[in-house]
Amino acid sequence: MLRYKADVIVIGAGISGVTAAIELLERGRSVLLLDRDVEQNMGALAKESFGGIWFAGTPLQKRYGIRDGVEQGLRDWHAFAEFGPDDHWPRAWAEAYVQRANAEIFDWLRAIGVQFMPMPLWVERGLHTPGNSVPRWHIVWGTGHELAVVTNRHLLSRPNRDKLELRFGHRVESLITTNGRVTGCRGGLEGSTQEFEAHAESVIIASGGINGDIERVKSHWHADWGRPPETILNGSHKYADGRLHDAASALGANITHLDWQWNYAAGVHHWQPRKPAHGLSLVPPKSALWLNWRGERIGPMPLVTGYDTHDLVAQICRQERAYSWQLLNKRIALKELAISGGEFNPAFREKKRLAVARDMLRGNHWLYEQVTQNCPDFVVAETLPDLVDRMNGLVGDGSVSLDAVADAAARYDALIDLGPRFHNDDQLRRIEFARRWMGDRLRTCKSQKILDPQAGPLVAIREFIISRKSMGGLQTDLSSRVLDGGGQPIPGLYAAGESAGFGGGGMNGKRGLEGTFLGGCLLGGRIAGREA
Repeated sequence: MLRYKADVIVIGAGISGVTAAIELLERGRSVLLLDRDVEQNMGALAKESFGGIWFAGTPLQKRYGIRDGVEQGLRDWHAFAEFGPDDHWPRAWAEAYVQRANAEIFDWLRAIGVQFMPMPLWVERGLHTPGNSVPRWHIVWGTGHELAVVTNRHLLSRPNRDKLELRFGHRVESLITTNGRVTGCRGGLEGSTQEFEAHAESVIIASGGINGDIERVKSHWHADWGRPPETILNGSHKYADGRLHDAASALGANITHLDWQWNYAAGVHHWQPRKPAHGLSLVPPKSALWLNWRGERIGPMPLVTGYDTHDLVAQICRQERAYSWQLLNKRIALKELAISGGEFNPAFREKKRLAVARDMLRGNHWLYEQVTQNCPDFVVAETLPDLVDRMNGLVGDGSVSLDAVADAAARYDALIDLGPRFHNDDQLRRIEFARRWMGDRLRTCKSQKILDPQAGPLVAIREFIISRKSMGGLQTDLSSRVLDGGGQPIPGLYAAGESAGFGGGGMNGKRGLEGTFLGGCLLGGRIAGREA
């Protein structure tokens, strides 16, 4: 039995665990940081992300004449969250985030060397329910990879670095209590029969959510989405399996809102998978037509990304088969297609300004070649009949109707031909409105027809629901203390980040405004470290 001892144990070396450890070291505490993964993956899912963080009322917004602040941000948050009357702690954490994020995340990150792209982006604008009323998604220059690199470096360069013990490949299975207080944990080493035991005054759980376990995702499927699809791809961390939720629950911890999940509607298979059902989350092109499994345009209100991700998932799941197609052409793909995360955004990740500018002006040819040549869910053809043949070859049952696909494309293109004054189509209206904001105009086509012979070849993408983040979890108070079923703190036990539903067991409510996930990890980690 391996044995360790420290003042505080932090379980999970993702972004929330790292920030908690920074705060602990700054207060002179000795820290044991345990993680199940290998050392090069320190930073966890944040390191793979695109690196967007939600703020309201920053200097970057003011630079572009965006009037925003706490009151407006909180109003939008409450509208999107749809909190219930019993959601005291989720609501309290939402208010704390909006009020404290600028000082405790934005200013703090810039002070330790993180830079942001000059223009915030406008996502989750809201559809049936109001969302972000102004652009608030602030992108880290260098993506989430840079965010993890800088925060990891900040931790490892602390003057009292000798008080930090890092142990990777350590899988925590249970928590230890002494006289009613959580005082440690037990587990084993990955790929080994070796066991370990660690003791401390307090324990912080920062091990992620449940969305890496697809069966758990399905068992906690939100009622808005009906039945879960047969195929759900995994876009979460491979070790986000809820193991620490179970360990805390065994001690009476209250776990809330596991059906509040942030899943995406446009997942495709990774052609070099690093985990079972490994998926990539596309940023779906606004100018593509979103079709059902038969090739019929989904409606009557067409699906367009950037407004309400929760509703996109709901619309796909209401189809007879819960997957979809997007129909587009090469010109649309070059300008609008993107994959979430740092892996397929090398120009952003490596901070190559000229390459970023080139891709925006000339199209992202590198990404287009990658996905069309390697991803099994992409099909390309010069003619529509050939494209539909290849779509049917992919699904193997002839379910895609050429007549349906041709009708959807012809009707849409005919509306474009009438001219902007007569664009009586909600997708065209939303594209026109989105292009009023420079951040969207740079990467959104203007009234691009699908069957334009100058814009080919044609492209079809088969898309699945992809699991991503848990927005519910261990219920915590504003000191990040884990609460029991009676609302009382469990002595010695704290939780931060996705383990806590990013705070309070669900601070986002049933929808997220995007960027509140990384932000919630950073704020929750800092608070947990201070309090522990």
